[in-house]
Amino acid sequence: GKKLGYTFNNRNFHNVSLGQGQEVVAEQALDVAAKEGHWVILQNIHLVAKWLSSLEKKLEQHSEDSHQDFRVFISAEPAPSPESHIIPQGILENSIKITNEAPTGMHANLHKALDNFNQDTLEMCTRENEFKSILFALCYFHAVVAERRKFGPQGWNRSYPFNTGDLTISVNVLYNYLEASSKVPYDDLRYLFGEIMYGGHITDDWDRRLCKTYLEEFIKPEMLEGELFLAPGFPLPGNMDYNGYHQYIDDALPPESPYLYGLHPNAEIGFLTQTSEKLFRVVLEMQPRDSSTGEGGVVTREETVKSLLEEMLEKLVDEFNIAELMAKVEDRTPYVVVAFQECERMNILTSEIKRSLRELDLGLKGELTMTSDMENLQNALFLDTVPESWIKKAYPSTASLGTWFADLLNRIKELEAWTGDFSLPSAVWLGGFFNPQSFLTAIMQSAARKNKWPLDKMTLQCDVTKKNREDFASPPREGAYVHGLFMEGARWDTQAGIITDARLKELTPAMPVIFIKAIPADKQDCRSMYPCPVYKTRQRGPTYVWTFNLKTKENPSKWVLAGVALLLQV
Repeated sequence: GKKLGYTFNNRNFHNVSLGQGQEVVAEQALDVAAKEGHWVILQNIHLVAKWLSSLEKKLEQHSEDSHQDFRVFISAEPAPSPESHIIPQGILENSIKITNEAPTGMHANLHKALDNFNQDTLEMCTRENEFKSILFALCYFHAVVAERRKFGPQGWNRSYPFNTGDLTISVNVLYNYLEASSKVPYDDLRYLFGEIMYGGHITDDWDRRLCKTYLEEFIKPEMLEGELFLAPGFPLPGNMDYNGYHQYIDDALPPESPYLYGLHPNAEIGFLTQTSEKLFRVVLEMQPRDSSTGEGGVVTREETVKSLLEEMLEKLVDEFNIAELMAKVEDRTPYVVVAFQECERMNILTSEIKRSLRELDLGLKGELTMTSDMENLQNALFLDTVPESWIKKAYPSTASLGTWFADLLNRIKELEAWTGDFSLPSAVWLGGFFNPQSFLTAIMQSAARKNKWPLDKMTLQCDVTKKNREDFASPPREGAYVHGLFMEGARWDTQAGIITDARLKELTPAMPVIFIKAIPADKQDCRSMYPCPVYKTRQRGPTYVWTFNLKTKENPSKWVLAGVALLLQV
């Protein structure tokens, strides 16, 4: 049996890395080891899903009569999703489990980043002062970008696989550049770190801006003058030895909070709320699905679904008659075209809702055989979630079904009012569109027609008014008043007309009405402006709509790091 393994400290080991047909070797090793009292190490068992049940049986068999020194160590990569959990329950229940978790919090992440280096690294560069300062700033940057993920879409629009290789290669690049040039090439370094080493992972333009902004704040000439703060209350340390830096982190880094990332404390409330909502949703979905008759007057699952279904069908009005509406209009302005497109999209959605609800109704009455689609619809109605077939034909939304349906009826009402006489509403609900971009583009198209401007040389100007939608009786002569936007990450100071710090626990304060009009791009004032992304929902990312320039007294980089955005629904 010894030829299978090796001896270490008088103990015999059998080390088998699975994959490529190593299962037979593993089984032989287990048989020998169980008899002789050896240890077996099985690596990468996630690669042999089909063999795991045989492994379970084999371990069960040897648990009876094996040598008392026999031990088995098993390792596997973490599963990317719950569906990929393939290790049999029997193995999990009978084993002692150890996981290697990534560190959490800035404190652990910053220590871990610094652990990639040692005293020799710090002494290797002739430009010691500059090298050490930028190395420490890079460690902080690395820890921030890795840990910012926990704040969800307000942290990063998408999640990226930043890894220690990014940090160690960046430090090598830093060393080479400092050795080769007489002045510190700050711009080149930031470009290499932000666009190539770390930026190479990034696929979203707003995330790229965020990454770039961190580097602009952390790596700049002021860092050598002792005036640079990596976070509020955490100055960049001076020249120290390796252990000194670890000690400095313990002594000087403030306690964990969103401030360490440039975020507002509300970011944590939002992320914790969403985590707990997700947990409750999972608990709710795990409830038993017994549709037997309720005892003592308890409403059954089917009765709940049936009454909800009838109520929805009753509230849904007839579809828009597009042909009839077209006959009413003489001039097909850009706004009228948008109205037609919205009516068409709404018809597709409402007809799918009616079709699926009527079908389920017949299924519940026993007149049709229940299909899996009908089952899914019934479950969604019962659990107050928007059914899958409706989502496909609708607009992005994070709402529960009750809220979503009420919102749908509001959208229909808004369209009915607009198509009544096709005059632009005095204030337009931007979030009420399937495609808000088309409405914003229509503002530019009408101005281009009126003023004979080329469309590609135009941009939108956003003036935040001091009023709410009720205060407007008619639309502006040019452009449009839009309402129903919310700010996340900061708030709008209506009196001063600038972005300012959010108030604690006010996660998404409403914006006043915004006056949007088209202007030639070269007339645009970009000074003291924060280019603010507008998204349809808090999920951000793919729900991006437009960029509105908002006035700020403070440096716009502050709002970039705080993840400030406008949302069309909350």
